[in-house]
Amino acid sequence: MKATCNDIHGPKSRRWRLVYLLLTISSVNLSNRKFTKITTVLTKPRPIRLKGRSFLALALSPERPFENWLTALDDLAERSAGFFLRRPVVLDVAGLDIDKAELRDLVGKLGARNVRVMGIEGARPSMLGSDLPPAMNDGRNASDFDESAADGGTRAGAPGNEAPNMALVDESQLVAPMPSIIVTEPVRSGQSLSFPKGDVTIIGSVASGAEVVAGGSIHVYGTLRGRVMAGTIGNASARIFCSRLEAELIAIDGFYLTAEDIDPDLRGKAVQVWLEGHALKTGILG
Repeated sequence: MKATCNDIHGPKSRRWRLVYLLLTISSVNLSNRKFTKITTVLTKPRPIRLKGRSFLALALSPERPFENWLTALDDLAERSAGFFLRRPVVLDVAGLDIDKAELRDLVGKLGARNVRVMGIEGARPSMLGSDLPPAMNDGRNASDFDESAADGGTRAGAPGNEAPNMALVDESQLVAPMPSIIVTEPVRSGQSLSFPKGDVTIIGSVASGAEVVAGGSIHVYGTLRGRVMAGTIGNASARIFCSRLEAELIAIDGFYLTAEDIDPDLRGKAVQVWLEGHALKTGILG
């Protein structure tokens, strides 16, 4: 039997009921302000969240003449392949007599060497245009090395020096404890481990092409074949220890040695590395 317009169960009747229902809901929305407000909040797009976050970057401080400095940079990159690969870099030009054209040229030459400058520190605002990386002004300052303290006596713990009587050690000379992490797996080639807050202890090896960066000391209980950088936040008292030295690069507080600079007699030995003045010192453990 065919449905008519008056059939309460027919499709036309259902359409009219749907229209009536929509009109009723619309009137409820208009009359009920609270319901309308809730609906608006639920359908409103979420605001953009902006968060402050700190990252560890490598700071480069160019020196004049720039061509000689760039040559030394090329030498470092050649002796430690991939050192600047995918690494954020801050160019520190504080106290450097440089104009805008020279700065632009320097950033361009660094870019041609795959050194990606993420920011510039110490430059006047008038020197930074839209074609240059932004200014960075909140970098954490590294502590200066006190040469007078180094010249005034022997360094505790250095090879060849007897341990001092602890009763005579000035408390101000003691190193404050730092946070530390323990890594129970080896650091494989291509991996980068960074812990700027303190010491890193690795129960295993650091493979060739791997990298470990620490704000404090680095302990490797296996073979060290990759690159390790300790004391990266200005901690000149940081040290590097390893059970077997085969490193591509070792560095403390910005001072480094590449594989070619390391004494061949230390290869394959248990070694510690420390900073004395502006030079890295190495010694056999045990």
